[in-house]
This record gives sequence, C-alpha cells and structure tokens, in this order.
Amino acid sequence: MNDAVRTVIVPLLYLLSAVLFVVGLKRLGRVRTARAGNGIAAVAMGLAVVGTLLELGSVDYRWIALGLLVGTAVGTWVAVRVPMTSMPEMVALLNGVGGGASALVALAIYWVDVVEPDRAGTAASLLGGAEAVTAALSILVGAVTFSGSLVAYGKLAGTITGKPVLLPGRHAVNVLLLLGSAVLGGGFAWWAAGPAAGAAVALALTAVSLILGVLLVLPIGGADMPVVVSLLNSYSGIAASATGFVIGNYLLIIAGAMVGAAGIILTQIMCVAMNRSLGAVVLGGFGGGEAAAGSPGSGEYTNVRSAGPEEAAMLLEAARNVVVVPGYGLAVAQAQHAVRELADLLEKRGAQVLYAIHPVAGRMPGHMNVLLAEADIPYEKLWEMDRINPEFKNTDVVLVLGANDVVNPAAQSQPDSPIYGMPILDVHHARTVFVVKRSLGAGYAGIKNELFERDNTMMIYGDAKKVLQELVGELKQALAA
Repeated sequence: MNDAVRTVIVPLLYLLSAVLFVVGLKRLGRVRTARAGNGIAAVAMGLAVVGTLLELGSVDYRWIALGLLVGTAVGTWVAVRVPMTSMPEMVALLNGVGGGASALVALAIYWVDVVEPDRAGTAASLLGGAEAVTAALSILVGAVTFSGSLVAYGKLAGTITGKPVLLPGRHAVNVLLLLGSAVLGGGFAWWAAGPAAGAAVALALTAVSLILGVLLVLPIGGADMPVVVSLLNSYSGIAASATGFVIGNYLLIIAGAMVGAAGIILTQIMCVAMNRSLGAVVLGGFGGGEAAAGSPGSGEYTNVRSAGPEEAAMLLEAARNVVVVPGYGLAVAQAQHAVRELADLLEKRGAQVLYAIHPVAGRMPGHMNVLLAEADIPYEKLWEMDRINPEFKNTDVVLVLGANDVVNPAAQSQPDSPIYGMPILDVHHARTVFVVKRSLGAGYAGIKNELFERDNTMMIYGDAKKVLQELVGELKQALAA
C-alpha cells in the first residue's frame, strides 16, 4: 500500500497541484478572476502539503497538526485584522517568511543528514554536488530575502525612514559581502570536510547573507518600494525552487520557479512604469526625501488655486465625464466606500465615472485595484493607464485622491527632473482637475508637482474620506432640490 501511495497517488497529487498552481496564477492576472485564482492556488498548496506528507510516510503527525493549528490561527488573525493600507507590509512579511523558511529547510537537511549522524565528508560528497550547491543557494537567497523583507516592512510601516540610507562605501561593502557569500557557499559544498566545520561555514553563510539583505534594501527609497516588494517576492520563489532541489521535491521546484519568474516579470513591468532600470533600483538612492535646494522640481509653489467641496460639487454636478485617480492618500483615509457613494450619485445624474489605475499607484503592485474592489466597484470601470490616457482630453472633471508623482507633468516636460520619462496619467489634459490632498507636500520622489500650478487645477485640502463625504452631502442636497 505504501509503495502504491508513493508511486501512484503522490505523483498524481503533485501533478494536480502543479496544474492548479498554473491555473491559479493565470487567473490572478485579471482583477475579475483574481479572488478565484487565489482560492485555486490555496487548494493547490493544500494538495502539495498532503502529497509531501504521504511521500515522507513516517512523520510525527502531532507536530504537523500543531504546526497547522498555530499557522492557521496566526495567519487568519493577521489577515482579518490587517487594514488595507497595511497590505504592502503584510506582503513584505510573507515574502520574508517564505525566504526564511527556505533557508531553514536547507540548514535542517544538512543537520539531519550530516551533523546529527556525525558523518565525515563534505556536503557535496554526502548529499550530492547539485544538492550541496542548491543548499548553499537556498541559504544565501533565503536569508537575503528574509532580512531584506524585514527592512522593506520597516520602511513601509514607517518604523524605518523611507528616505534612502546611503552608507559610505556601501557598494564596495555589498560586493565584498557577495564575494564572501560565494566563497562560504563553495566552502560549505566542497571544502568543509567535517560536520562541525560544515555547520560553522553554513552558519557563517547565513549571517553574511542576512547582513547583505539589510544593506541591499536600506539604500532604496520609498518611491521604489513597489519594485522592491516584487523583487523580494521573486527572491522567495527562487529560494523555494532551490530548496526543492535539496529535498528532491519536484513540485516545490515548479512552484518556486513560477513564483520567481512571475516576480521578475512583474518587477520589470514596475521598472518600466517608473522609467527606472532594475540596476538603478538595486543600487538605491531614489525616493523618500525632500528635493534638494536648486534641484529640478524644488522650490515653492507660486500659482496654486484652491476650492471647497461646495464649488467642486457644482462642477461635478454638471460633468458628463468624470475620472477618479486613486492614490495612497485614498488608502490611508480608507475612503474607497466614500468614493463609491460619490460615483453612484454622479451616475444617477447621467455622468460616466471611470477609475484611472497607474501601475505603481499606492505602495505595491495592484494596491489600488484591491482597494477599490473592496468597495465593490465594478471591475470594468478600472481602466489601466494606456487605456485611460487618450480619454483625458475629453474628460470634464478629474478627481485626484492622494496621488502625486504618477500625475506629475514634470515627467514629460522637464528633462532634468528625476522622474523624466516616467509614464504618467495625463490628467492635466482634462478640462478641470481637483486634487484632494492634506497639503502641498511632495510625493516619494521628493519633488514639487507641476500639476498643482496648472490653470485647470484646483486643490481641495483635507482628508480624502472627509472631503468625499462633504462632496456627497452637497450632491445629495442638489438632488433633493
């Protein structure tokens, strides 16, 4: 029976799980099917766990059950309690946990197979050359992902400054750490002949990799955090795939490779959307600070007009085409339900309301899509940047809610601007633009926004949710009149 389980049932479970992972990942590519895709991927993971336990055979299920109970309880509690504004932080933590788990599995395999039985020889001779190399890679990439994700979490949560932390000689230090980790990885695989020496080298590799992860993410500013989160997600997949080679689990190799490839593709999409190269992001130094005196886009605003909710409501009342541009300010204010109520009122008056989604709006890829979906805003009203940009010239009113750099015309008009060449939402072509912000503060790029001084732009100062509620109140009064 055991042989039948391992030779027939387990491979079938792995095959079904792999197929479901592919289907789930495909469905995650569209907002309308994303929730179903997430559920399918969860089922695939469940089948993978069952298949792995059946393949192992003799395991203490009491520990397995305890781990499942604790993990389920913690995961459910965190997922239910985390506010939408903190979702990027949660994703960063999950990336870190995945990377840390991969590193721990590789260390555990070496401990169980080499150190505990006190076997003499190198990791390559005892585990196999490929297994030893991938174990070293699992430790390296997993530890870098773990510590880097914790730093990303700190930057997103505000416990670590969002400004680039530019340590002197950081590039040279990072190169030395990377070379040191390569040497330690080689030593772990081929040169450390005894279990004690191998364990010492493995722990040294872990320590160096943890330091490298911290130093790689610290210099990266808040503007690049969406790219960093995506890149760390890719790292966690690569670490998992390498761990699959270590333990001989083909499904883990497949799933990790898919996550790694998807993360790299998404990272490249984010880089294109920000007009940044991946190398420039990794080297760090952009975003999170104030513009330096005399730098492009620095200086005081001189021609900014403001309006109140009553004046804005009058223009919205007469508008036939309205585009809402959601940004992080909308997420902070938890104003997604208020904007849905406003849109419903405008549509009752015959207006068309659309939502313009920039690829890097918010603090992680897809942040705005998820936020608006929470308010049951129809998916077909969420238009991507390339689709919505030609429509702005025919738009009566654009309502910008907390977005900044993604609507800054300096990206098109100032060749010396740090965001020049970055694709933006062309809201400045609309007849009227209302920008809802608490102040004239700069976005993550740290530069002033040309849009605020345009003749067709008016600022509405205040919390996004409060302003939207006031607009709703004004429109309701107009409807009742």
